[in-house]
Amino acid sequence: MPYQFFAAPLSLYSGKVRGYLRWKNVPFHEVLSRREVYEKDILPRLGYGMVPVLITPNGETVQDTTDIIDYLEAHEPGPSVYPDGPVQKLAALILELFGDEWLLIAAMHYRWAYNEDFAYQEFGNTAFPDLPAEERYKLGKKAAEKFKGSLPFLGITPKTAPAIEKTYEEFLHAFDTHLAAHPFLFGTRPSIGDYGLLGPLYAHNYRDPASGEIMERVAPRVADWARRAHAPQHVLTGEFTGGDEVPETLIPILTMFAREHLPIMQDSLADLQKWVGDNPGVNELPRLTGFHKYKIGGVEEDRAIFPYPLWMLQRVLDHYTGLTGADRDAADALLTRIGAEDLKTMTVEPRLKRENFKLVLA
Repeated sequence: MPYQFFAAPLSLYSGKVRGYLRWKNVPFHEVLSRREVYEKDILPRLGYGMVPVLITPNGETVQDTTDIIDYLEAHEPGPSVYPDGPVQKLAALILELFGDEWLLIAAMHYRWAYNEDFAYQEFGNTAFPDLPAEERYKLGKKAAEKFKGSLPFLGITPKTAPAIEKTYEEFLHAFDTHLAAHPFLFGTRPSIGDYGLLGPLYAHNYRDPASGEIMERVAPRVADWARRAHAPQHVLTGEFTGGDEVPETLIPILTMFAREHLPIMQDSLADLQKWVGDNPGVNELPRLTGFHKYKIGGVEEDRAIFPYPLWMLQRVLDHYTGLTGADRDAADALLTRIGAEDLKTMTVEPRLKRENFKLVLA
């Protein structure tokens, strides 16, 4: 029996997993997350509404893109999206975090600044596919209000909009330059880092028409990569670059992580520790723990602090702290070069884990 994949075409994180499922040649049946599916299948399993969700052939429920990919890595044959090279794997984990959480800012900005009517229609098409188009649009607009309303919590405001676009186009140019020499991040095989980037770059910024036109114009190789990384591919093709090499063309992107994203992670960690101190005995973490000032492209704005990215950061740090000898030296050299020396001494404390589809203290 195939896996069941509850997802939606417009969903950022559905795009991440769908691309992986196709490349891995995992047999799956995609179920559109229409309203009835949420009520009958998703809510009873999770206790809340969220996609994507994977139901395994033996009936297990797996939610969260990284958990889904790691489950399939452990249970399905074929090449892995995790490089064997320790430094390549470190860079891939950083880029998964960067794509999932930092590029989310650009993905949400471009959807609602440039593709609003398209998004309303897509929300309606997903939730109510059997209704007439006009009704789908009206109901989709109502359903999308909470997503559009989340922009200030992500630090997306008229003040930051120009800086978001500037840094996003800086990223596009850097990634486009890299793709001139490499089909994927680390060679001819996609990595976990590619799939972290795929969610925002395919499901929002390529697929949404106005931002898709921008991507095609500014960075046509990135648009081509988005199509290739999301399309069905043969599982036995592709290799990671030999010698544990992190291509020189990835250094500007990794440097952007250190400059733009790492400070958010540092503030998030400090706020997590404050929240734990203020809430003794509480194990389950809320969706947000506070607010802070963040900078994007040198522009400062208020933003909510979300603890979930710290669970992703914990994966990066666990890999790094497990390295010894020459591997640790090579990883240190990379972190120093990209300006992420603070990762060498960071520890997510208290530790986090996902339990019963929720983020809790370990």
